[in-house]
Amino acid sequence: MQRRYLTCLGIVALCLAPAPSSAALDLELPEPPELPSLVSSNTQAVSGEEVRLGRAWLRQFRARAPIWQDPITREYVDSLVARLLPYSQLSGIRPITTLVASDQLNAFAVPGGVIGINAGLFAFADREAPMVSVVAHELGHLSQRHYARGKARAEQTQIPAMAAMLAGMLIAAGGGGDAGIAAAMGSQAAFIQDQLAYSRRFEREADRAGLQTMAGAGYDPQAMVDMFRTMQRMIALQGGNPPEFLLTHPVTESRISDAQGRVDQMHTDVTRGDSLEYQLVRARALLAIHDRDPRRALTRQSRDSVPEDASRYLRALIDAEQGHAGKALETLDALSRQHPDLAMLPATAAQIALEAGRIDDAITRSRHQLRLMPGYAPTTLVLGEALLQRDPDAAYRVLHDLAGRRPEDPQVFALLAEAAGHSERQAWGHLARAEQLQLTGHIDRGIEQLDVAKKVAEQSGDTNALSRIEQRRDAFTDYRETMEKFR
Repeated sequence: MQRRYLTCLGIVALCLAPAPSSAALDLELPEPPELPSLVSSNTQAVSGEEVRLGRAWLRQFRARAPIWQDPITREYVDSLVARLLPYSQLSGIRPITTLVASDQLNAFAVPGGVIGINAGLFAFADREAPMVSVVAHELGHLSQRHYARGKARAEQTQIPAMAAMLAGMLIAAGGGGDAGIAAAMGSQAAFIQDQLAYSRRFEREADRAGLQTMAGAGYDPQAMVDMFRTMQRMIALQGGNPPEFLLTHPVTESRISDAQGRVDQMHTDVTRGDSLEYQLVRARALLAIHDRDPRRALTRQSRDSVPEDASRYLRALIDAEQGHAGKALETLDALSRQHPDLAMLPATAAQIALEAGRIDDAITRSRHQLRLMPGYAPTTLVLGEALLQRDPDAAYRVLHDLAGRRPEDPQVFALLAEAAGHSERQAWGHLARAEQLQLTGHIDRGIEQLDVAKKVAEQSGDTNALSRIEQRRDAFTDYRETMEKFR
C-alpha cells in the first residue's frame, strides 16, 4: 500500500476556497490562487513577491524532488500548521506544506509560506511535541522574514538565494547529505557569506518565535529544548556527519541555553499531550521509509513506548501491503469503533479497500464516513477515485468540488482530468491535466495541454471552456516567467 505514496505529486493547501455550486460544475474548473504581481512600492508588495517566488520555487521542487504522496499524512500536517498559525505572528501568507519521501531528518521553510517536512522527521520524533517544535521553528523563520529582512536586501539577494536553496534542497532530498549545503554555498557563496553573520541571531529569533507559537497552541515548549539535546546526541553518535537539518540549523550549547532560559521564564498552560493521531501518522512514515522491509518499521516503532493501538495500526498497514486486505480491514474497523473521532482510521480502511480492488466497498465506506465527517479530503479523494470505476460523471462532480477546496493539489487535478475524459468533458479534461502539469513544475507541457484544450473546445463549440482556457493561459505565462528565474 505505501509504495503508491512515494510518487511525485503530493501537496497541501491551507485556507481552502469555498466549493463551487453544482450548477457551475460544467462552467469552469476551480482556479488556483493567483500569484501576486511583482511591484516594489510598499511592504505588502514585497510580501507579494515572496508569495510569487515561493510558489514558483515549490513547482520546481515538485518537478525534481521525491515527493511523499500520502493524503492522510498531508491532512494531518495541514491541520497542525493551521492550529499553530494563529500564534505564529505570520500574516498575509497562506502556507503550503509539502512532504518529502526521504528518511533524512529535515524540515525547511521557503519565502512565500512553503514548509517542507521529510518523512524522516516523523521517524526521528517519537512524540508529537518535538515534531511540532520543528514546525513552529520553521514558522518562526517565515514570520521573522529571515530571507528578506529589508526591501533592498530582498531585491538584491532573494532570487539567487532561493535558486541556491532549490539546488541544495534537491541534492539533500536525493540523499546527497552535505552536498546539499555545499551546492548552495558553491553557487551563491557571496550570499551565504553575507548571511553567516546573521545565522545565529536568525536561529535564536526563530526559536523564540517558535516557543511562543508552541505555548500559544497548548504544546509544551520544553519539547523544543529536549529536541535540541537529542539532536546534539545524534551529532556525537554520527561522528561529524549530522543530518541536513543540523547543517542548516546548527545546534550550539549557547542556543540551547538561550532556549532553556526562555522556557523557564514562560508560564504555559499545556493542554496538548502526545496524540494517538500523531502516532498513527508516524506509523505511516515508518512504513514509507521501510516499505521494502516492513519488519524494520515494526522494530523501530517497538523501541518507543507507543500506544498499542498505534502498533495495531502499523500491523494493519503491513497486512494490506502484503495482500491481506480482509485482515487489515477487520483491524481498522475495530480501531474505528474504539476511536470514532479519528478520521484517518476509516479513511485508511477506505483506501485499503480501493487498493485491494474492492471498489464498491471503498465507495460505501467513503460515503458513510463523509456523512459523519463531511469534507474530509483524503476520504473524498478515495471516493472520487473509486467512482471512476463505476460512475465517471459522479466522480467528476466529487473531484471538481475537491479541486475547488484544494487548488494546489496536483493529485486531485490528475484524477479530475481522468474523470472529465471519461464523462465526455474532453476540453475540461485537458484543462485539468494542464493544471496538474503546471503544479508539478512542467509548465511548458501544461501550456501544450492548454493548446489541445482550446482546439477541442473550438471543435465542440464550448464557449465557457474557451473563455476559461484563455484566462488560464495568461496565468500560466506568468508562472513560466517566474519559474525561469530559478533556472
